[in-house]
Amino acid sequence: MTEITTLDTDDYRSRDAAHHLHPFADYKALAREGARVIVRGEGSLLWDSDGNEILDGMAGLWCVNIGYGRKELVDTAARQMSELPYYNTFFGTTTPATTDLAAMLADLTPAGLEHAFFCNSGSEANDTIVRMVRYFWEVSGEPMRRVIISRENAYHGSTMVSASLGGMAAMHKQGGLPLPDFSHIRQPYYFGDGGNMSEAEFGLAAARALEERIQELGPERVAAFIAEPIQGAGGVIIPPDTYFPEIQRICRTYGILFIVDEVICGFGRTGKWFGSETFKLEPDMMTLAKGLSSGYVPISAVMVGERVARGLIDDKGEFAHGFTYSGHPVACAVALENLRILQDEGIVERVGSDTGPYLQSALRSLADHPLVGEARGIGMVGALELVRDKDGPVTFEPAGKAGDICRDHCLDNGLIMRATGDTMIISPPLIITRAEIDRLVNTARKALDLTLADVS
Repeated sequence: MTEITTLDTDDYRSRDAAHHLHPFADYKALAREGARVIVRGEGSLLWDSDGNEILDGMAGLWCVNIGYGRKELVDTAARQMSELPYYNTFFGTTTPATTDLAAMLADLTPAGLEHAFFCNSGSEANDTIVRMVRYFWEVSGEPMRRVIISRENAYHGSTMVSASLGGMAAMHKQGGLPLPDFSHIRQPYYFGDGGNMSEAEFGLAAARALEERIQELGPERVAAFIAEPIQGAGGVIIPPDTYFPEIQRICRTYGILFIVDEVICGFGRTGKWFGSETFKLEPDMMTLAKGLSSGYVPISAVMVGERVARGLIDDKGEFAHGFTYSGHPVACAVALENLRILQDEGIVERVGSDTGPYLQSALRSLADHPLVGEARGIGMVGALELVRDKDGPVTFEPAGKAGDICRDHCLDNGLIMRATGDTMIISPPLIITRAEIDRLVNTARKALDLTLADVS
């Protein structure tokens, strides 16, 4: 292993504080504490500028599916940059890598999604979804269908449109959001909202909130419903088994489009290629990002089913939307190589049959901890609900303090876990080993013990 060079961390932190505005950051606190400077990654591990080794339990931001340091992707990017570093896909133009990736995604994604529109991030993909859905209804002769329904606490991105599409209350407090014609219904969060209902009863009740909202708004005004298979940034909210069958029935009954946001779940996170397979979903449209390139380069895609595509293709007008880097040849070439690795090395299948079940068993062993009200997950994603008292359960006040303490103890002991309020979440690289899973869970238990001492 290459020796880690210790860099001047103070210098990096000083310049970072002076010039770098971070996303989702409290700038005053960040300037006071200083940024952590990550300098290298290999497999599931990272190293910072002080030489500390860290197990990345979040795969970056849910995205480094094949792990860090894969030379194949570096070589692919260099080769493509030598041949054609850039060309656009406007004005009836394409590149081989762009076309090959579109065809490969049509093969990989669930049946019926035969068309790909390329963007650069999940936010852009969901922004594109809104434009495309509304345009589809316009050319279909129903321009009043503009409202898109999502869920409270859902995350669909951070552009003005995608943040409106999502249901994050903290984001809606800034910038005059949500924009008009977005509506949000309850999330299928059984641990937090299930009350005295059985899980099956709660799943149906949460799903039927969609029908109630459609009736309130007027069915003639509703264009689509969008959902993540698992609400990732919202705290790894896994819906009851009864939820999605009822959601799909309601969408069919009212003729609205069903959109699945696979930005987090796509490309193996749930132990299948897509969360839609795990939950038996049949979307009209799908958004992809993150694991599409394992985060090595920015790229995303909107997969479009025949119903919507036919409406766009048959229309004589122009879909006036796109980006300078839509279908960027380097990004598409890297994504193709990333997908080849996932296929050739059987990584998704291994998550489904081996390391995923191993992780879930290990994670659930933490349910006996006094702070853990619930341990849940699927495949390579999981959550621990921190509670003040298991009876009830009784949550912490103020919400989020215990989670922040636990997150910091994890990092101090060489593990990246994320805190969403008082829910600790993980989403490690799909190539994580059993030994590394053991390390992850043992470190998490140590952090829980330290957190318990602090909050007591």
